[in-house]
Amino acid sequence: MTNNRKFIESFFPIRKISIECKKEQDSRRPTIADLHLWWARRPIAASRSTIFSSLISNIDNLDDKLAKAEFIVTISKLENFNNLNLLKKARKEVSMNKSKLKVLDPFSGGGSIPFECMNLGCDSFACDYNPVSFLILKSIMEFPQKFSINIDQNSLQSKPNSFLVDYARWCDQFILESEKQLKSFFMTYSDGYNEIACIRAHCLKCHNPICNKIFPLVKQFWLSRKKNIAFYIEKNNEDLQIRIIGTGYNNFPDGFNPSKGTIKRGIAECPYCKSIVDAVDVKNHFLNNTVYDMPLVIVTYHEKYGKKYRTITEFDKQNYKNIENYLNEKQNELRKKWNIEPIPNEPVPPKNSHRAVGSQLPLYGIKTFGELFNPRQTLVMLVFTDVIREIYQKILKKETNDYAMMIVTYLALIVSKHASYNSKLCWWEPDGERVFNVFGRQTFAMVYDYSEQNPFGGLTGNISKLVKQSNEILQQIIDCKIDAEGKVIQTSALRLPFSDGFFDAVFTDPPYYDNIPYSYLSDFFYVWLKRSIGYLHPANFSTPLTPKSDEIVVYQNQNSINSKELFEKKLAESFKEIYRVLKSEGVGYIVYTHKSNEGWESLINSILESGFVVTASLPINTEMTTRLGANDSASLSSSIYMIIRKHKKLKIGFYKEIKLDLKQHLNKKLEQLWKEGISGADFFIAAIGSAIEVFGKYERVVDDSDNPILIPKLLDDTREIVTNYAIKQVLHSDFSDQISLMTRFYILWRWAYGEAKVPFDDARKMAQSVGIDLEKEWNKGFITKDKEHIRVLGPDERDDGIVNSHELIDILHLVLLLWKNKKKDRLEKLLKEKGYDKSDVFKRVAQAISESLPQESTEKRWLDGFLTGFRIDNYQTGTQAKLF
Repeated sequence: MTNNRKFIESFFPIRKISIECKKEQDSRRPTIADLHLWWARRPIAASRSTIFSSLISNIDNLDDKLAKAEFIVTISKLENFNNLNLLKKARKEVSMNKSKLKVLDPFSGGGSIPFECMNLGCDSFACDYNPVSFLILKSIMEFPQKFSINIDQNSLQSKPNSFLVDYARWCDQFILESEKQLKSFFMTYSDGYNEIACIRAHCLKCHNPICNKIFPLVKQFWLSRKKNIAFYIEKNNEDLQIRIIGTGYNNFPDGFNPSKGTIKRGIAECPYCKSIVDAVDVKNHFLNNTVYDMPLVIVTYHEKYGKKYRTITEFDKQNYKNIENYLNEKQNELRKKWNIEPIPNEPVPPKNSHRAVGSQLPLYGIKTFGELFNPRQTLVMLVFTDVIREIYQKILKKETNDYAMMIVTYLALIVSKHASYNSKLCWWEPDGERVFNVFGRQTFAMVYDYSEQNPFGGLTGNISKLVKQSNEILQQIIDCKIDAEGKVIQTSALRLPFSDGFFDAVFTDPPYYDNIPYSYLSDFFYVWLKRSIGYLHPANFSTPLTPKSDEIVVYQNQNSINSKELFEKKLAESFKEIYRVLKSEGVGYIVYTHKSNEGWESLINSILESGFVVTASLPINTEMTTRLGANDSASLSSSIYMIIRKHKKLKIGFYKEIKLDLKQHLNKKLEQLWKEGISGADFFIAAIGSAIEVFGKYERVVDDSDNPILIPKLLDDTREIVTNYAIKQVLHSDFSDQISLMTRFYILWRWAYGEAKVPFDDARKMAQSVGIDLEKEWNKGFITKDKEHIRVLGPDERDDGIVNSHELIDILHLVLLLWKNKKKDRLEKLLKEKGYDKSDVFKRVAQAISESLPQESTEKRWLDGFLTGFRIDNYQTGTQAKLF
């Protein structure tokens, strides 16, 4: 084994770096991630701290080690992103005055890892298969190096960069030319207000022949919850007519609930006669083109008075007709000018593409990406694209092709990003009075009522703001005064174009099983980038849509492109390539976050098959838990960083002995994780990385009969060890063996998943770890199965029909129901009958559940209210418990 142990292999400030990651996500300061959207990016704080810690040597002296950890936290703060004094010190430590290290990321994506490698003084090589990410990588790693080459590396002062001065000027020109063509299509009113958005909806005709009215499909009627403003459908009018109601407008009608829309889970209800249109019929309306796209409310803005909501006028309707006429003219003009169909006619993902990609779109008759934009949105995109192409020709008259290409590439990325804020898949978010991005859920979700925005207005995603962000980001990159090389290569990780042992380190964030279908999602951007600058990057935009044959993602459908087996095979091949190009003394890490056992099995098998040994693992809170996907289903906050080495493995290990080592090693690691504040589902996942450290030291692991021990067995045993440890910690006691299996399961679930729903297989594994057969328990008590998910019910979702149960959780739920209904006598009688009136166990269980739930939880509020009055005073002497 090597003796060049790295700092990260012995120590890392997990909690403090996790805090910096959270601050970075909450900050409004733009980072390289804001140049263009890409999925599953790691925060700069996580990338910089882990890369630096992996490249510097270990420190034995504890005081020096703690001081170094503080330095790592300091350089990882967002405010120190381009602090040149700190960067120079970090770069010097990484290089140790030797030649620059060569570092690779074969799955570069949005570029957080390879950019930080370059920023820390390493020659950084970024590879990615996807042409959209390739363009993003070029824009943050290669282009800035070209136009900042003459920067004085020793100067701490930032001077105006000639390229950035030119870029800002061309950005202004782009806005001026675009606004000149588009301004008339967005309303300006005599009272000083300007149209900044329009809320529209797909409408259909009621099936009730007596009613037969057209009504909009809206999820809810709120315009601003904070200001208490909504819109309302007039019930006495023959035609669809909208009224603005709430503060500053008409009064709310009696009994009207703005949170209740006209469609839920695909089922529509006519607001006039209450007739139901089932989900199948709703889809048929879309398929048969009998759905009407109508404007409902216009959002206006005044610099002095803020936002104001208006209903649609005849003048507005005429404006929309003018837009459609002009769009037809523009489309014909550009078809001849560009020699390509201007409006994207490339197909959206088919129904069998991926479970998460939004394959529901074809069910609603949507066939092409062009159909994801209404006429005005389409016109905006066409004008923007055309202006970019014209600006390129203007720059060419004065500058080189490379110079012009760089400027218009940045402009194209701005327009591409704007598209994700101005599509029929965006919607009005009434809590913040803003437009929500297409990819709030990392999928193409069908939207019935959507919002379009004025690209020159003040909403999130407007062109002026995106231009400002772009300029600020490029200035920040320049201010880092990077003197290392950044090299971007569009290639598959299955075939790395490098010689054996070429790299000193490999840091990467590979695809997460079936989490994100990158190629299908990025097609949304690809089709517009191809039209604006594809001819300048012909090798990268030669295919109708992004290439998919070598993508390493699981597509779980009948006619799947990739299966679990193919994913695992390709991932293993990519790790073997990483192994091949890494030096024998080199170091690397793999970042992974996935909650399913299948995802982890594939990853572990791939790592072990490649020959790598995991020498350390650490969880860092890198995920944005406020994202939509985290709201109602179990999500992870942490990513697991696994340090990998080319250490020689031991030939064979006997699982009986390894399991003892595993338990000892895990308990030590779990104690560290608990102190670092890792909890819930993240705690289970973090333990998996630690388990691989023990299991992966051997070429073969067998039982006493020489049968191989497979990864599922390791994961099951790891989960059991973690379960036992977690239960004791959650209960703050060693009496966990005094509670039933169902109670253990309930406590563990609330701690790990809260009130979220969980995929069946993950729930089954948790139940198995506490000795429960989930299939025998669901839909009998508090465990319910809903399609492929499992939920655990709280007391507010149950009734007093559980009165005859002897299970502690059932009794606790019944007690809480009685408490809520102020039935004091029945509550005291029940506790005494069940023997819990003097029970410390009962109280500890209630407290443990409360501590695991968020403040807004109904169950937590009930528990805290009950526990406030529940006292056990010296119960050993038989003193009566005081309940209130």
